[in-house]
Amino acid sequence: MTNQKHRHSEAVQASFLTIVAISDTHELHREINLPPGDLLIHAGDFTMFSKSAAAILDFNEWLGELPHRVKLVVPGNHEFFLEADPSRRRLISNATMLINEGIEVMGLKVWGSPTTQLYGGAFGLSHPLDRTKLYAKIPDNVDILITHGPPYGILDQAPGTEHHAGCQQLLDAVLRVRPRLHVFGHAHGAYGIFDTLDTLFINAAQFGLDGDLEHPPISLRIARSS
Repeated sequence: MTNQKHRHSEAVQASFLTIVAISDTHELHREINLPPGDLLIHAGDFTMFSKSAAAILDFNEWLGELPHRVKLVVPGNHEFFLEADPSRRRLISNATMLINEGIEVMGLKVWGSPTTQLYGGAFGLSHPLDRTKLYAKIPDNVDILITHGPPYGILDQAPGTEHHAGCQQLLDAVLRVRPRLHVFGHAHGAYGIFDTLDTLFINAAQFGLDGDLEHPPISLRIARSS
């Protein structure tokens, strides 16, 4: 009976994955106390206005030191060095970088994008029609969506402000796709979790309004796709 219980416990463990979500670390990644997990997601802005390779190379080295089996990264609006030359994405060799593309990992379909609506920001698309065309490419069967920016109205507003940093076109795409999990950052003052019937939303931005890492990584368990 004990062996049967043990095998049942192992089967239950194998049917779930532990995901660790972080974002907006802004070159302070070595200060993070990361919990263990199967899948690490970084939703962008791992540099501070990167203009050279140095910060990206250190970030990549740090990724290689982590025990997580799979690591997924999208750039953010600070990653100018990666935007300037597509070949430079090879500098991130210890994780899979997603730039408006998808991948299947551990039975989960994932799609990632660095795009925000910021004019002048890295990977920015300031025109709503351009963002609509981009997000139309998100497949309907995506389990996990990773974007640097938030969808409009969801964890996109700092306390005490009326400004929404989120994107309406992204929200429209999320409502169409209905991913099980949507991880993003960008809005530093809106860190947290928001759950709906279809989608669990996570703003994993760790960088606070005072210019330091104020928030811990977010860890959760998710069932593998059947």
